[in-house]
Amino acid sequence: MDNTILLIVVGIISAIVGFIVAKSLEKSKASKLINSAKKESARILKTAKSDGEAAKKEKMLQAKEKFIELKAEHEKVILSRDKKMAEAEKRTRDKESQVSNELSRTKQLNENAENKAKDYQKRIDFLDKKKEEIERLHRSQVEQLEVISSLSAEDAKEQLVESLKGEAKNDAMAYVQDKMEEAKLTAQQEAKKVIINTIQRVGTEEAIDNCVSVFNIESDDVKGRIIGREGRNIRAIEAATGVEIIVDDTPEAIILSCFDSVRREIARLSLHKLVTDGRIHPARIEEIVKKTKKQIEQEIIEVGKRTVIDLGIHGLHPELIKTVGRMKYRSSYGQNLLQHSREVAKLCGIMAAELGLNPKLAKRAGLLHDIGKVPDAEADMETPHAILGMQWAEKYGEKPEICNAVGAHHDEIEMTSLLSPIVQVCDAISGARPGARRQVLDSYIQRLKDLEDIAFGFDGVQKAYAIQAGRELRVIVESEKVNDDKASNLSFEISQKIQTDMTYPGQVKVTVIRETRAVNIAK
Repeated sequence: MDNTILLIVVGIISAIVGFIVAKSLEKSKASKLINSAKKESARILKTAKSDGEAAKKEKMLQAKEKFIELKAEHEKVILSRDKKMAEAEKRTRDKESQVSNELSRTKQLNENAENKAKDYQKRIDFLDKKKEEIERLHRSQVEQLEVISSLSAEDAKEQLVESLKGEAKNDAMAYVQDKMEEAKLTAQQEAKKVIINTIQRVGTEEAIDNCVSVFNIESDDVKGRIIGREGRNIRAIEAATGVEIIVDDTPEAIILSCFDSVRREIARLSLHKLVTDGRIHPARIEEIVKKTKKQIEQEIIEVGKRTVIDLGIHGLHPELIKTVGRMKYRSSYGQNLLQHSREVAKLCGIMAAELGLNPKLAKRAGLLHDIGKVPDAEADMETPHAILGMQWAEKYGEKPEICNAVGAHHDEIEMTSLLSPIVQVCDAISGARPGARRQVLDSYIQRLKDLEDIAFGFDGVQKAYAIQAGRELRVIVESEKVNDDKASNLSFEISQKIQTDMTYPGQVKVTVIRETRAVNIAK
């Protein structure tokens, strides 16, 4: 037991001695490591210090260089600013000197103006005095003249003015008439030649019926089939076409009445198909009328295309072509609108060629001049047809001269090109020739009466006769009241009055007849 304890104590002591020895060894190693670390840190500090000094020197050099650059730029800016300031000061000095010179000149001018104003005032005063003296002398002379002539100045003036007025009026009328005749001498001859050649080269058509069409049938038995049981067939036809069908005692004929030629044509073709087919009942009627409407619409387009091709017109808008085709079923005063427009187009082309203008544009304007007469669902019926046609032409891209010719052919707007008077003249030629249009008898008689009434409105007129369908007015005057000079003036005044107050086709010739008779009886 004691040995064991001893061994344990010896072991503990030996362990303690070993631990102490190990600690001493570790301490010596640590001191060595610390010394080496101190040396290394001193070396690193020395190296870092030397590197820092070098970097510091380099940065200082860079800063100096940057400072020198900035200083140079600043000096440049200062120099340019100084230069600008010197230039501004120079300009200011120049302006000051200029202003001072202007002020001195202005001062001198003011002084001169004041001197001139004083001089003018003296002259005005002198002239006023002279004027007063002249007026005083004039009054004294007028008083002496009034005493000598036994007339006042106003009475003498009135007599002189009246005597001069009559002479001046006669002289002026004679001068105006002479100049007008002289100006028209050559122009009228050339115009007549152009118009006559143009009319001779264009064929004319007859007037057409306006509101009714006649549908011929083979026998009167067909009338009963068209009427149908209790009139249902005829009512269906009238409702589908908008045309009044008149079935009366006229043998082998049925009257179709409607203001719209297109509707009448649809009704006529539909009746022809129904009678040919033999099946006539309301359902069949609606089917046939619908097909006929499509057929007429296609025919309208074909007619328009054929018309523009015949006239040599290219590039016309499709809507305008359709409008031209619809003219076939329109009439104006009994004259077919398409035939009238074709005739005007040919006349315009020939007349434009005679005058050295573009015949293609003239034909185009002549064909389109009455498109405003063709009704349209969106059209304003209160707008004149010339203005409406011009608006459509502008809408579909026609040239300005063509639009103006369409709008100005009835003088609704001012003419701006030579095509406009050509279209107006050719329209009058086509519409005013004998047989072209029907006129209402009352309006025709009223126009003749108005012509005679205008003549009776002048002093000295004894009788007046409108002859040659209103194209000539013969006026017989009293020889005691109207002399030869006054007769010539009266003819001119009546023609101007007719031209101003009336609307008429073509022209009206005014002939004043003054006759002096000396009657004696031999016994």
